[in-house]
Amino acid sequence: MAEPRRADPRTAPPRATAASASAACVVGGAVAVTVAVVAGPGPGLTGYVSEAGVTDSAYASAYRIGVFALALGVLLLAAALPPVLRAAAGLLAAGSVFALVSGAVTCSAGCPLPPFERATTADLVHGAASILAVAAVVLAMLAVTLTRAAPPALRRLAALALTAALPLAGATAVALVLVGRGGLIAVLERLLLLVAVVWGASTATAVALRRR
Repeated sequence: MAEPRRADPRTAPPRATAASASAACVVGGAVAVTVAVVAGPGPGLTGYVSEAGVTDSAYASAYRIGVFALALGVLLLAAALPPVLRAAAGLLAAGSVFALVSGAVTCSAGCPLPPFERATTADLVHGAASILAVAAVVLAMLAVTLTRAAPPALRRLAALALTAALPLAGATAVALVLVGRGGLIAVLERLLLLVAVVWGASTATAVALRRR
């Protein structure tokens, strides 16, 4: 009987390190963004999270640092995933690029978006990048769930997160088109981001523990 294949000791530590760093970046970035949203001068639960990054906000720097940390965390998670999850890793890598653009391009006051508000080019770029970043993470959850060769623990985490993320993503898209800026989309956006952050941090932690 063939001896079970073991992890290559030359490749396991770097992946574990990347996964641990990913978890730290995701949690740290989420905390920084949360502080900027809660303590900043924004409209609270009636506005977008991105409003905390508007240039005249005293917490704009904290918001952007948080978004950049999240982008780095997503990229590190892509690097830490097992080779069998290449599709999910590719989606996460793309999501990290979109998140980087979202943090680099600041929207105007109120972060207006069509079809109910007149948006500037920066608003459109920021909004599109933010939406694509979250969409890439949700699709990565789906890719992990559908990859039968993936580690069972990672598939379970992805399936659980996807159960919450898909309805929230659909509801957010409908609210954006039919309702526009307000309390409903603000709550939906925050819940969807929370699911993405929890999934990213828990998956990174699971990968780190598995590799070690």
